[in-house]
Amino acid sequence: MTTDGPDDGALVVRALAGDQAAYGALMQRHRDAVWRLARGHVGDSDEALDIVQESFVAAFAALSRYNGARPFRIWIARITLNKCRDWHRRRAVRRFFSFARPLDEALAVATPDATPEDMASSAQQVARINSAIATLPANLKDVLLLRTIEQIGQADTALILGISQKAVETRLYRARTKLNEILRD
Repeated sequence: MTTDGPDDGALVVRALAGDQAAYGALMQRHRDAVWRLARGHVGDSDEALDIVQESFVAAFAALSRYNGARPFRIWIARITLNKCRDWHRRRAVRRFFSFARPLDEALAVATPDATPEDMASSAQQVARINSAIATLPANLKDVLLLRTIEQIGQADTALILGISQKAVETRLYRARTKLNEILRD
């Protein structure tokens, strides 16, 4: 996230006044974090891109309800988590009716000095971890992604999820324990 230029609050005010460049600046400033959160939640890069788009469309449609006293990052993260939950519900319904198997995950991780074998092994490990994260219950997955991947503080994570800081700490511990169990098997 870049901090160059006006702060998020000023961009929101400009966007509400119809400034398209302010919309673009907000999206560019937060899109990577939103994508990482969505990808971590759903385990699929392409689906995460769709969720990013849905999240920003929903955020901009509700921009007049944004509370400037709180960080925009927290507000857009909450919207993203809601869109991820919607995605999981839609997917469950589609799977029920079509008996479809989950989409294969593919994530290429490139290292300039890596051999093709190293890259394949690394990609498999990343896919395995993403798959394991995707199997966690939503309450554990949300905390793990916000705290570990997005490195959002405990207080802000509690605010995003509407839980106490102690609950964030407990859920993070449980998520890590469960993730270790899954990866050990």
